[in-house]
Amino acid sequence: VLKAFDYVSPWKGQQQMYKLDIGWPKIPEYFTGQTFCVAVDSLHGLVYVGQRGDNVPKVLVFSEEGYFLYSWNDTVEMPHGIFVLNTATDSSIWITDVGTGKYGHTVKQYSPSGKLMQILGTPGNAGSSLIPLQFDQPADIFVEESGDIYVVDGDGGMNNRLLKLSDDYREIWLAGANGTGIGQFKIPHSVTVDPVGRVWVADRDNKRIQVFDKVTGEWLGSWSSCFAEDGPYSVRFTADYKYLIVAQMNINRLAILAAPLVGSIGDCVMVQTIQLADETKPHLVDVDMKSGAVYVAEIGAQQVQRYVPL
Repeated sequence: VLKAFDYVSPWKGQQQMYKLDIGWPKIPEYFTGQTFCVAVDSLHGLVYVGQRGDNVPKVLVFSEEGYFLYSWNDTVEMPHGIFVLNTATDSSIWITDVGTGKYGHTVKQYSPSGKLMQILGTPGNAGSSLIPLQFDQPADIFVEESGDIYVVDGDGGMNNRLLKLSDDYREIWLAGANGTGIGQFKIPHSVTVDPVGRVWVADRDNKRIQVFDKVTGEWLGSWSSCFAEDGPYSVRFTADYKYLIVAQMNINRLAILAAPLVGSIGDCVMVQTIQLADETKPHLVDVDMKSGAVYVAEIGAQQVQRYVPL
C-alpha cells in the first residue's frame, strides 16, 4: 500500500491555477458576522455576500475591485445560499433563508438594492408540501434565464430533495429522499447547472456529487472517490466550464475537479487543491464568469476571499 507521502500525483508538476488576491476586499472590517455565501454579478461587476449574526447587516455588496458599496437587512434572517440572475431586462438576487423566525424556511428574490420581490415557500413554517410550497432549511438555489429554478432542500431539515420549479413556481420534477441510495441525499448543500443540461448537486453528508438530467430529472451518475476525506460543500463551474470548484469545509480545502463536457459522468478527477489556513471553514463559493475569479465564503475566518486565475 502506498503511504500518503509516497503518492505522486500526475498533476504534481502542474503550476498553480489560482492565487489569493490579498487586496480583496479593500477593507475587510465590513465583514462583521459569519460569512456563509457569496454570489457574483459578473455583468455589473458586483459581489453579494450573505452573513449571519446579531445586529449585523445580512447582505453586503462590494464592487469587484473590493470596495464596499452598501448593505441591506430587511426580511433576511439566516442566509445560507445566494445566487445572482441576470436576464435581458433586469437582475435579481436569490437568497435561501434557513432562519426559524417569521421570514425563515424560504427562498426569496430581491432587487439589487434589497427590495423583496418574491417569496417561495411558507415564511416561518418548515414543511415538505409542494402545494402550498414549503421548504425546511433550503440550502442553495440556481435560476436559469428561462426562469426555471433548482432548489436543494435542505441543510439538515426534514427534506433531502432537489426541486425543479417552473417560472410560476410549480413543481416540474423532484429528485431525492433521505438516504444513501442512487438519487437520494443526505444534506444536498449546493446546486448548479451546466450548459449541456446537467444539474450538479453537492450531496454533502453522503460525500459525493450527484448529477441529474435537467429536463427529466433522471439520475446520470455520481462522484465519490474525491471526497473520502470530507464531503463537498459547494458546486460551481469555472468560467470556461472545464472545472468544478468544490469547497471541503472540514479540511479547509478547495478542490478543483475536471468537468466532463459531454457524455459519461465517469468518476471525478481532482486536478488541483488549494489548501486554506486552519479553521478557515470554506462554506460556499461562486465564480465570476467574466474574469474567472473564485470567491470563497469562509465561516471560520468570517471573511470572503478572492482567488484569481493565473
